[in-house]
Amino acid sequence: MSGIWCEAALIDADGGSVAGASAVAASVRLEVDNGRISGIFTGVEPESGDRILNGVVFPAAANAHSHAFHRILRGRTHDGRGDFWVWREQMYRSAAELTPEKYEKLATAVFAEMVVSGFSSVAEFHYVHHQPEGTPYPEPHAMELALARAAVVAGIRLTLLDTLYLAGGIGTPLSPEQARFGDADAQAWLDRLGSLRAAVAWSFPPEMVGVGAALHSVRGVTEEALKTVARQLPTDIPLHIHLSEQPAENEACVQAYGVTPAGLLARHGLLSRRLSAVHATHLTPDDIQLLGDAGSTVVMCPSTEADLADGIGPARALSDAGSTIALGTDQHAVIDPWVEMRTLEHGERLGSGQRGRFSPQELFHAATIGATASMATPIASVLEVAAVCDLMAVAPDSVRTAGSMPQQFAFSATASDVTAVVIAGELVASNGVHVRLGSPGGLLTEALKEFS
Repeated sequence: MSGIWCEAALIDADGGSVAGASAVAASVRLEVDNGRISGIFTGVEPESGDRILNGVVFPAAANAHSHAFHRILRGRTHDGRGDFWVWREQMYRSAAELTPEKYEKLATAVFAEMVVSGFSSVAEFHYVHHQPEGTPYPEPHAMELALARAAVVAGIRLTLLDTLYLAGGIGTPLSPEQARFGDADAQAWLDRLGSLRAAVAWSFPPEMVGVGAALHSVRGVTEEALKTVARQLPTDIPLHIHLSEQPAENEACVQAYGVTPAGLLARHGLLSRRLSAVHATHLTPDDIQLLGDAGSTVVMCPSTEADLADGIGPARALSDAGSTIALGTDQHAVIDPWVEMRTLEHGERLGSGQRGRFSPQELFHAATIGATASMATPIASVLEVAAVCDLMAVAPDSVRTAGSMPQQFAFSATASDVTAVVIAGELVASNGVHVRLGSPGGLLTEALKEFS
């Protein structure tokens, strides 16, 4: 058993949870056993050997949607006009350059950037499965295992979302640029998914690396494949899908199937509490009600949706309808949980003309426990006994946070204010530097040299 002493920590009014009425308690000591919190004591002095965390300590954030290789595009895709579809062609060129070795190096750097920014877990929406011409690697899970090794080295909890991607659009085969994303059919993907689950369970601790499933989109998965997935996908893993990210996707779906993407999922029984719908930017009122009635999670990626000019999704309406809101960094224009929190609220304000669409507590909920159903690995959603000990300490006296109430850091803090990150009770990052790997900036600089 070990101890972590926090100068201050955000706990609920009764001393246990950040989900309800929260309060900042001073001099909080956490007892940690096997990576989990086994005791919480307030108003106490540190004991000999305790890890000291200055600032205000929060549960670490959960990143519910990531494409690690998209980090290649940051700062390289902003010199012209266009839209999502233009950006996608640039993304395909980067995907074509990936090898297992290059991807492991890049993902290690990207995951290290996430860790120092305050994330302790990530759901990686992964579809670059095969060699560029579409044939499997000699080790059929080479790309997937590279990502898992990268996460373990970076110390982040990884939910590896193995993605079904069969079509280049509704009624359109995969293009040559997409060949490495695909499988022969849904059954071949299910077989590969089962094999991957066994390989990961054999090689990695389940609390650090787990496998989930993803459907790329209704553009990328045929209706027949949806039927197969609905019948055969194991029920004990999370399921994700890009949903209604673009109006063109909705229009094509209605033309082909007579319903919206959400309606198509509902038709085949795929809307449920284990489903995470990513983006959900362009929804009808009926779509919102379908997702809400199912209790599905909706993963908003506000910085990406702004960067790609996707639009402002109906987050407040979805939450009111019964959906859980989670947050992701998607293509990594920004990796910063605090920025994602306030960008979600700012989008709501711009769209509605009203302030306070989400309270600071709701925003923090979205950045942590909102991702619970999206993850195959545990997340530290509250400071309570038995929770995993995943923490981030935030400086209350930076030029951004000075004078802020800690409960309202969602409107002032950034990842630059994260002074320490603890995962499974171990210090992983300090003042923007990864304890084992050093500066993520240096790691990224070296990794990105290998891409054009």
